[in-house]
Amino acid sequence: MATHLNSFDAIYQVVQLIPQGKVTSYGAIAAYLGMKGGARMVGWAMNASHTLENVPAHRVVNRNGILTGKNFFGGNRMQELLEEEGIQVKEDKIVGFQQHFWDPGVEL
Repeated sequence: MATHLNSFDAIYQVVQLIPQGKVTSYGAIAAYLGMKGGARMVGWAMNASHTLENVPAHRVVNRNGILTGKNFFGGNRMQELLEEEGIQVKEDKIVGFQQHFWDPGVEL
């Protein structure tokens, strides 16, 4: 279990660097951290982060820009948070996903 917690801390550190108005994917974070096939673990970390105010989990979506984690926010909260940052969401998908995409492998 300690390995998961250490991994979660590393994931949270990357998520905290996502600029406002940008999003990234579970897989992009996993790839940046060298966690082959670790997208699912990034998802688990995001699900576990909802009590951490300094982790903007709403900025992490799936590789197609779909708000797959929205149920963990309750209601439309994930979409509302993204829209407050200027990101348009339609039918649970980010409009113009590529222009909002932030790749930690390139940016960091």
